[in-house]
Amino acid sequence: MSTATRMSRRQLLITSLRATSTLAVPAFVPAHVLAAPGRPGANDRIGVAYIGAGRRANQLMNLPPEGRIVAAADVDRRRAEAAGTKCKCRAYQDYRELLESSDIDAVFVATPDHWHVLCAMHACLAGKDVYLEKPLSLTISEGRRLVTCVRRQGRVLQTGTQRRCMKWHRWGCELVRNGVAGKIHTVIINNYPSPWEARFAPQTVPNGLDWNTWCGMTHPVGYHPDIFVQRSNPGWISLRPYSGGEMTGTGAHVFDQIQWALDLDDTGPVEIWCEGGKLDSVVYEKPESRNRGNRRMSHGHRVRMRYANGVLIRLEDNGPAAGGEFIGEHGKIRIGNNVVTSNPLDLAKTPPEELEHRLPVIDNHIQNWFDCIKSRAKPIADVEIGHRSAILCHLGNIARWAGHRLYWDPIAERFQNDDVANKFLDRPRRRGFELPYPPCHDSLSG
Repeated sequence: MSTATRMSRRQLLITSLRATSTLAVPAFVPAHVLAAPGRPGANDRIGVAYIGAGRRANQLMNLPPEGRIVAAADVDRRRAEAAGTKCKCRAYQDYRELLESSDIDAVFVATPDHWHVLCAMHACLAGKDVYLEKPLSLTISEGRRLVTCVRRQGRVLQTGTQRRCMKWHRWGCELVRNGVAGKIHTVIINNYPSPWEARFAPQTVPNGLDWNTWCGMTHPVGYHPDIFVQRSNPGWISLRPYSGGEMTGTGAHVFDQIQWALDLDDTGPVEIWCEGGKLDSVVYEKPESRNRGNRRMSHGHRVRMRYANGVLIRLEDNGPAAGGEFIGEHGKIRIGNNVVTSNPLDLAKTPPEELEHRLPVIDNHIQNWFDCIKSRAKPIADVEIGHRSAILCHLGNIARWAGHRLYWDPIAERFQNDDVANKFLDRPRRRGFELPYPPCHDSLSG
């Protein structure tokens, strides 16, 4: 296929995506997935593709039996071709070409964070269902725009907060919900670091890597491997243009568990502040140990959040690294990395039959997504849930950047009478990488 033809097809797709972005459409299931009109067949296979073919995508390639891998795309052509060889599927460098394929029903989006929402929106507008890695968004505003897109296009989106499908995380949340520790008044978690800045000397772009496209919505900078690799020294996950740091990286899992355990999936905190004042970002001129940089972006700047019901979330420098400690009138329940402990010990021994408020028993996150693709039901980590959990991550960073007490309206998704904080609800986007859905509020103008 000639370059001119490829560009013509890409432009046609983007034009059609934008043209349909304001239309509400009914739930759509591809014809070849259906065993009968409107009814998915239990034994039919679902064609899936991967947008982003790096480390995380490869971890997501062990599909349930009804899934079949059709294609993979990555701005690093070497990664795309490696995935194509591994999975015996088609390889693309431009994901927009992949979305034109009629044999693809659903996509995994496993890109760096700054690409999450745009890829997911384009997939929805192309009629594909989406599994979107956490955190759902780079900003609060774009997260809400994605929720709107998913709903209007009638798509099924599963957020990659898979701890909702892990036995001991579910058990810990059930114990909290059932009040075995009494009324919860405080939750302690790790004081996750905010992102920092890098100004590295540019290096030669590797053959096969479209670095300009990798930069996406952000201002392009010179290539450097310690930006490109997720968790190197420091890696994009620690850098502000591309991520929210570990506050959104690991923090996305933990805040999601807090929302689930407290039965607050449909709301969020109303008051947020940072003990330690405003955090000035560190700019490194050469590669720096991620651990050292992260310590400078969190230590002493301890974030606090309070819900309308009075529950206080405390981010502590020595807090649980992979979970949270729920403190109530009768003791503590600690949910860790798929392990639950309590103080006193008997709290975590309450048998399931004595619990009333039970959570859905789902043990496979991808299987749940597949089931919902067929039934058109909402998955366990639906887009709205993923958005609400990501908001807490973003609020933690904004509290540090603003440096004063913030009052959040979880319905309007805006800070009350605070132009400084509201400027952090969104970020400018480079021309050519705009979102097809309009913003829900003019956050950039404050």
